[in-house]
Amino acid sequence: MHPRIGEFWRTALGALASLIVPAPCRICGQQLETISRIPVCQLCLGALRPLPAPLCQQCGRPFPSAWAAMTTRPLCQLCRRGVYSFDQARSYGAYDDAMVRAIVLLKYHAVEPLGGWFARRLAERMETWFAGSNVQLVVPVPLHPSRLRERGYNQAELIARPLAKRLGLPMRPYLLVRTKPRPNKLKLTRRERWLTVRGAYATRQGSRVDKARILLVDDVFTTGATLDACAQALRKAGAERIVAVTAARVVAFWVSLGQGDAAGTGPNLSGVQQTM
Repeated sequence: MHPRIGEFWRTALGALASLIVPAPCRICGQQLETISRIPVCQLCLGALRPLPAPLCQQCGRPFPSAWAAMTTRPLCQLCRRGVYSFDQARSYGAYDDAMVRAIVLLKYHAVEPLGGWFARRLAERMETWFAGSNVQLVVPVPLHPSRLRERGYNQAELIARPLAKRLGLPMRPYLLVRTKPRPNKLKLTRRERWLTVRGAYATRQGSRVDKARILLVDDVFTTGATLDACAQALRKAGAERIVAVTAARVVAFWVSLGQGDAAGTGPNLSGVQQTM
């Protein structure tokens, strides 16, 4: 079949299906015009844009301007202080309104094709982000067993599995375990986020990670506390290099410590201020 004829029939069938079985976009609510495994319209998918450069060389945080990155080794204030235990981290896009809705679909509605969509975008950027890292294993950030039983799946694994397949790497979903549950409190301050994950992860007994180069995968980079705690557990078990990717990253304005709970952060962060 000629490619143009095939495209014509795909478009026609998609339009017919949308008339017979109207399906709204799960983000904006507009009716989908074509058949897709992802229940999100092209306009909303297009709104999930990658983070612009320049970025912190270690944690991937966007710099407020190009001038801020003009150093021999461009690092944000946190990475200059040596806060994080992972070698590098990168995120696909900012955790803005459209991204929040997409992550909700992934996290609470198990929309697996959306995990594959993020995996493709992350895979396309791996060589640029982590040139020469030669990762060997893909490890999703685990949920506590009680949360896993409640939800029935791990949203980080919905990204990690198709990502590992695209990279041609083995995935080890049981390498890391979460030993302490997350508090039931819906919203945590930055300081609470760091405190609740401190010592909350460990490698499963009998797992071998000596000299391993590991790719950690999660859905959202909020403060970096979770990735840091996972990296610490992997370092303790002998991992050689740890890089991390997430679908989204919170890019908020920082405030000086001491201005209420919202200012709480991780260890040794006094004096650090956040800018977009």
